[in-house]
Amino acid sequence: MIYTVTLNPALDRQIWVEDIKYDESNRIIKEATYAGGKGIDVSRVLANFGADNVALGFVGGFSGEELEGRLLNDGVRCNFTYISANTRTNIILNDEKTKSQTLFNAIGPEVQPQDLMRLIKQIQNLPNPEYIIISGSLPVGVQPAFYNKLIDTSKEVGAIVVFDTDGRAMKVGLSSKPHIIKPNIHELERLVDKKLKDINEIAQEARAICNRGINIVLVSMGAKGMLCVSSKEEYWACPPPVEVQNTIGAGDSSVAGFVLALKEGKSLKDALAFAVAAGTATTTRPGTAVCLPEDVELIYKNVTFRDIA
Repeated sequence: MIYTVTLNPALDRQIWVEDIKYDESNRIIKEATYAGGKGIDVSRVLANFGADNVALGFVGGFSGEELEGRLLNDGVRCNFTYISANTRTNIILNDEKTKSQTLFNAIGPEVQPQDLMRLIKQIQNLPNPEYIIISGSLPVGVQPAFYNKLIDTSKEVGAIVVFDTDGRAMKVGLSSKPHIIKPNIHELERLVDKKLKDINEIAQEARAICNRGINIVLVSMGAKGMLCVSSKEEYWACPPPVEVQNTIGAGDSSVAGFVLALKEGKSLKDALAFAVAAGTATTTRPGTAVCLPEDVELIYKNVTFRDIA
């Protein structure tokens, strides 16, 4: 079984306007709401491919009930830990004229210490945990050390742990040695505290992280593709050119594609290609982590590999 853990999920409200005019009234021409959050996105993509998985994390209030209901409609199994405060709502503003996308991410509810321990106990009793994907930001008041507890507990129950977050939380969480991490290029730069100029520098830093006990480092680089570094193999996969409509959830779709491919027994190289195809497919459709199998299969055939050195 694959489990995803999202500590700070959200309802993503997407709004489209023709041309943003500041200090004036702007008419909304279209809007839609999706269940959001990095692990939530992974669960939705896995469900699109028919992969059995369960979404875990904290939700609360009417917005939390809406989020779970939307996931159920998307075919995602849920076993959330309910809290007293409302789940947050993010605003994503799309400007049709400039084809730009602006995100307004809410802070989210405060999670109480007893809620944290309820989630830990739940993970300790998960049936058949093959993969546990832990991703996203921390809720208000929760310290990065909680990620250590989540990773340690997930490893204790025998799961392969995939970890995807940013900033200090990523730095602290790495000390528990998750099996797989997936920073994007900007997150990797924050992790190593320096700018990375080219693929050689990116690969060098990924190797250094592997040497710290991480089995696989995936680095997503947008249109430049994705780098995969393990102790024995290194690959750089690039997507074909596509018309980008949305970038929300592309990295999470890549994580879902990578885990799905590994679970199906694909090689590391093929799993990377499938991850690139899944992330790219998401960018071709509006909405949060809308990743359709037919899009992925078409793009997968056109993923190419480049030399790192």
